[in-house]
Amino acid sequence: MWLKPEEVLLKNALKLWVTQKSSCYFVLQRRRGHGEGGARLSGRLVGALDAVLDSNARVAPFRILLQVPGSQVYSPIASGESCAEGYGLGCGLRGVALSATLEEINQHWDWLEQNLLHTLSVFDNKDDIASFVKGKVKALIAEETSSRLAEQEEEPEKFREALVKFAARFNFPEAEKLVTYYSCCCWKGRVPRQGWLYLSINHLCFYSFFLGKELKLVVPWVDVQKLERTSSVFLTDTIRITTQNKERDFSMFLNLDEVFRVMEQLADVTLRRLLDNEVFDLDPDLQEPSQITKRDLEARAQNEFFRAFFRLPRREKLRAVVDCALWTPFSRCHTAGRMFASDSYVCFASREDGRCTVVLPLREVVSIEKMEDTSLLPNPIIVSIRSKMAFQFIELRDREGLVESLLARLKQVHADHPVHYDTSTSDDGDMMTPVFYSSMCGDHRFGDLEMVSPQSSEENEKSLLPRPEPLTPVFPQSGSPRPDSRLSREQIKISLWNDHFAEYGRTVCMFRTEKIRKLVAMGIPEALRGRLWLLFSDAVTDLASHPGYYGKLVEESLGQCCLVTEEIERDLHRSLPEHPAFQNETGIAALRRVLTAYAHRNPRIGYCQSMNILTSVLLLYAKEEEAFWLLVAVCERMLPDYFNHRVIGAQVDQSVFEELIREHLPELAEHMNDLSALASVSLSWFLTLFLSIMPLESAVNVVDCFFYDGIKAIFQLGLAVLEATAEELCSSKDDGQALMILSRFLDHIKNEDSPGPPIGSHHAFFSDDQEPYPVTDIADLIRDSYEKFGDQSVEQIEHLRCKHRIRVLQGHEDTTRQNVLRVVIPEVLLSPEDLEELYDLFKREHMLSCYWAQPGPVALRHDPSRPYAEQYRIDAQQFTRLFLLLSPWTCGAHTEILAERTFRLLDDNMDQLLEFRAFVSCLDIMYNGEMNEKIKLLYRLHIPPALTENDRDSQSPLKNPLLPAPRPLVLGSPNGDPVDYQKQLKQMIRDLAKDKDKTEKELPKMSQREFIQFCKTLYSMFHEDPEENNLYQAIATVTTLLLQIGEVGQRGSSSQECAEELQGPAPSPEQDSVFVEPGKPAQDARAFPNVAEGVWTVSLEHILASLLTEQSLVNFFEKPLDIKSKLENAKINQYGLKTLEMSRQSQPELKLSNPQ
Repeated sequence: MWLKPEEVLLKNALKLWVTQKSSCYFVLQRRRGHGEGGARLSGRLVGALDAVLDSNARVAPFRILLQVPGSQVYSPIASGESCAEGYGLGCGLRGVALSATLEEINQHWDWLEQNLLHTLSVFDNKDDIASFVKGKVKALIAEETSSRLAEQEEEPEKFREALVKFAARFNFPEAEKLVTYYSCCCWKGRVPRQGWLYLSINHLCFYSFFLGKELKLVVPWVDVQKLERTSSVFLTDTIRITTQNKERDFSMFLNLDEVFRVMEQLADVTLRRLLDNEVFDLDPDLQEPSQITKRDLEARAQNEFFRAFFRLPRREKLRAVVDCALWTPFSRCHTAGRMFASDSYVCFASREDGRCTVVLPLREVVSIEKMEDTSLLPNPIIVSIRSKMAFQFIELRDREGLVESLLARLKQVHADHPVHYDTSTSDDGDMMTPVFYSSMCGDHRFGDLEMVSPQSSEENEKSLLPRPEPLTPVFPQSGSPRPDSRLSREQIKISLWNDHFAEYGRTVCMFRTEKIRKLVAMGIPEALRGRLWLLFSDAVTDLASHPGYYGKLVEESLGQCCLVTEEIERDLHRSLPEHPAFQNETGIAALRRVLTAYAHRNPRIGYCQSMNILTSVLLLYAKEEEAFWLLVAVCERMLPDYFNHRVIGAQVDQSVFEELIREHLPELAEHMNDLSALASVSLSWFLTLFLSIMPLESAVNVVDCFFYDGIKAIFQLGLAVLEATAEELCSSKDDGQALMILSRFLDHIKNEDSPGPPIGSHHAFFSDDQEPYPVTDIADLIRDSYEKFGDQSVEQIEHLRCKHRIRVLQGHEDTTRQNVLRVVIPEVLLSPEDLEELYDLFKREHMLSCYWAQPGPVALRHDPSRPYAEQYRIDAQQFTRLFLLLSPWTCGAHTEILAERTFRLLDDNMDQLLEFRAFVSCLDIMYNGEMNEKIKLLYRLHIPPALTENDRDSQSPLKNPLLPAPRPLVLGSPNGDPVDYQKQLKQMIRDLAKDKDKTEKELPKMSQREFIQFCKTLYSMFHEDPEENNLYQAIATVTTLLLQIGEVGQRGSSSQECAEELQGPAPSPEQDSVFVEPGKPAQDARAFPNVAEGVWTVSLEHILASLLTEQSLVNFFEKPLDIKSKLENAKINQYGLKTLEMSRQSQPELKLSNPQ
């Protein structure tokens, strides 16, 4: 590897290096102890010294130094391993090359002699020589790194050295992109191994060379089941990597936080890309693994935090994060925080959590202007919005560039979504009444909701157009009316909200502070609930940006009939059946339209259970189109990955919830040994936001908090419910009793401030008690949840989600594995332990192609929606690699051809993919089958469809007849006595015919070409066997017999056909048309000289009977075979075989690009 020339100091270093070659200008040296058979002690000492020193002192076994005549300065200029420096003081050198191998360093030396040595002699000035060599070497370095991504790193030189070391040590294909590397210790018990940690896109790798011992660890990210930080008696902080069978601890003095973040990101990205591709395509920036860098991972983490914190669409990409201060008029000061600028938003969050946040959609922004810079207002800008509010930001670094980029994105947003201003509303009217207006919604005014008569409802029912108003005013709840005191409380809440709007803003751009959180926790007034849900979720932006979109979806989706619409129809009448709005066709029709339109918009999600309950509540408080966009906000950004085939997001949050229980309620966690029992109950809390297990008038307050605080509100309320019932739960005897306790408690949560009559709960049948159960007010429960459990930040929740997503995805993989093995184990004779290892190898083979194959439909073969046994499938190339590693039928160069035929045979549906079950059944026959089963498999491998006309080995040198036609079928035995094979074969064929299952489909006979291929395979299988000579002699005998059988049968079939034409007598059953006396054919073939010769064929029974006559062949096929050694070898060599194949594929490209 070429190095940037730098001076090195050498006095004591000369004791560590030995000069092997030298010229006028260059010196090639070898590290002392390397390459010396007798210098083992010195090599170990030097290796130990190299291992414990830091990165600046790590050295390679070989180096080339530049030495200018007359100068004491030396410079290293080339290397294949790492940069080297001497130790101590004295003369300086410049190194030009370092290498891990003698071959590589000799190549560098030859290049220097051929291209530089003669040129340097023309220079008179030694400085000119040094400058010329430096320039040449730098040009070589630039050329080498032009195709790499090293320049994207902070220190390209060091990263380039690490790239070369990574490639040399682990021999991965070039497609395995190194992301970053660190110096660290890997602990084995109490013993540390100092070395280097390499983090690539698909693997965690560790390398150590200490006291003459080399250690290499390769852990695929898809095998990581747990990634956590731990502490021990010896170390306060380590990173623990847990796989299926092992735990490994890594520690380092520096950068532990950074290393853990990068590991977490890489594990999350890789697992989601390879195991959860159902939703991963929503993150397009990381779809091309070879382009992932450390910066990309950091940007992704920041992007995810930004979108989760402000609950923005997943398509939003963060463009800038700037420290600044925002003028907050309610506190009459500037509040320090950070500005987040994305494609369509400008957001602000105060440094003090919860003090102030602002979300400014660029669609709302009218102008962005720079103000005069003063000492009191350094680097200020003003962002003006359409509701005649302005936001002043100060202390902005690089204000010019920031404003320029914001204006460019503002222009783009307004071009994509033209803004239509509405000036019909007076500002005073907005401020003085409880009516408030969102300029983003055109004619959508926030205020008193108009009551609609039953006649107009019937008219709307007949129409397919979306309903223009919420359902609650149209269908008031029946029951005893609320007292006037509750109605007055509602008016008080409206007044408080109106005061808040006047001070903090009334649109989506309002200042969001702790005060508004307290108002939300009290319960949003019903008159304002739907509109505030739109603002808090920012669904109002989607609504304004897509005019007419919902109506178009309704038109396109109505009338369609598919599985999704059938599921929707089945659940329509189960959605809040106790509410009058869904006891008639008006509400049902609106619910049908919203759910069908969303399924049409997002077919990947389609429809999932619990969406009907959520949507029905949205329709009660929002217009139909608004309810649709609220559903979009919930499904696609507020509850990501909840509503899909495997509800991964809900399971991840359940796992997070379990950890929060252990942290905040340790006594309850200790009593409930298995928290998964609680998870089965609490899953519906998350999927339906408590709507399905709590009275509706109480549950809507929970939804209020959810739209303002996101999933954090559900976590903390769940903890509050468990704390309130902890004493009873700890005294419960079983899971059923615990379920009764929780259901009864939730059923008795009431909303004392609700203006409408109470609605019965779904779980009323659980609470049929003899004694009245105490009632809990929802406002008190929500207040307790914020006070006791509201300290969880969005960043902490996102970190826990990332941590537990690994566990959940691996849990699904374990379930798949167990179910596949459960199906396969009864069908084969292989042991369960061997089957587990085979499954791991099969899955890894699939993953290897996903690691380095070009992205495309073939690479996406993991489909979680398929049956367990079909989720992982491999193609012909992958099968061939596994066949080479695992098959006991090794045939040298012929093995690959046999593997191709085996794949064609097993590929019943001809989709070019093979599942694990078929793969194992084939191996089971090879290892554990009876001789007749093995021969039958070999036979089938040499007839169609396994053997094709275009088979690679069809042009066989054995196509010509092996022996002349006339040969007696009586041969000599090894002891010299004649053996009559006619009688043996006849008897064996009769026995086989009797034993043959009548229901089994008879295999077609084998032609001469197919038989020759069959013989060639047998000859190849016997190569290097201990009984090779005996087997060759036996197979020669059998081959001769079968050729004679085929030839006699050929003549016999021709004669029989001619005899039938002349109405000759049919042969008697006792006669055999194949086994006849030599020289006495069944009919005189010469009597029919013009008749075409018959077809040469032999059957499976002929071949099997012939093979059974030779004991050595019987012993070969019936000897016990152990697969364990093959499995161990496969685990070691599987990666190497894939790398070798990829290097072979790239060789023609290299030749084309290098015609010399």
